[in-house]
Amino acid sequence: MTIKFDNIYIKDKAVCGGPFIKDGPIGKYLDFKYEDFLDGEKSYEECEIKELEKIINIIRKRNNIDIVLSSDLSNQLMISNVVNKKIGLPYLGLYNACASFCEEIIIGSSLLKNRNIKDVLITTSSHNLTSERNFRYPTEYGALKKEYQTFTVTSQTGMLLSKDKTNLKVECATIGRVMDYGVTDANDMGSVMAPACAYTLYEHLRDTKRSVKDYDLILTGDLGKYGKEILKELMKEEYGIKLTNYDDTACLIYNKDDKRVLAGGSGISCMPTYFLTKVINDKKIKKILLLATGALFNTTLVNQKKQIPSICHAISVVKL
Repeated sequence: MTIKFDNIYIKDKAVCGGPFIKDGPIGKYLDFKYEDFLDGEKSYEECEIKELEKIINIIRKRNNIDIVLSSDLSNQLMISNVVNKKIGLPYLGLYNACASFCEEIIIGSSLLKNRNIKDVLITTSSHNLTSERNFRYPTEYGALKKEYQTFTVTSQTGMLLSKDKTNLKVECATIGRVMDYGVTDANDMGSVMAPACAYTLYEHLRDTKRSVKDYDLILTGDLGKYGKEILKELMKEEYGIKLTNYDDTACLIYNKDDKRVLAGGSGISCMPTYFLTKVINDKKIKKILLLATGALFNTTLVNQKKQIPSICHAISVVKL
């Protein structure tokens, strides 16, 4: 399902990053950085709460906000819930795993059709160490990591959607379907999510009657270096489409020679962190297709050896 939006714009943004992010290719674009995974707090969760609250307050000082849509990777959206309790604005907590950013844009853009809503803030938050113990093993456990595993980004983002015209327009969106290709390995997120991404990309191009050449950049997030290759193979073999002008945020957000991150980045904030820094500052890129991918699993599903479903949503953004 592809829907079009009229007069929906990106009005403001704020992005912060922690270890590995701050020293990588997008470090110079960050609104602020923090040196380690605790940043002076007693727990990783408290650190994540503090950074997300700071991001929201940066945008709140510059703009009116009618409603906040927030996503994170903690159980029952604990990070978003605690932060928005402090902020005190109307709030919707949303979860679609790492596809949440595009889901937030879809819902936020739809809310702006209401004449009483003029500005919607969407936020994402991920922290490597809170995420790892929520979905796999606590880092302190010392479990060995596999080569195809990604390294969750530690960053927080805020993006304000508005009816006020700017040079960044949200043009349309394609809502994906939940898919399951039988993968049970919680470390292999690229294999889990690539089929859902291929399907949504194909549906978007078919619905809009466009080709991949109509975009200056097709950006997925976050398949990793192995999932990226799987996607290219699927598009060619199943849909007869050769991907051009394409890359994956997981492969771009860290320094390429950093072996600690294995197959690249991941997490709810991986795509928006890269998009709201590097991409929107690149003057050569005018038309962007964002494809946010999400693995829809939790520890119960993994411990029971169940198959992991996935989803992908697409957003077309145009620089005016």
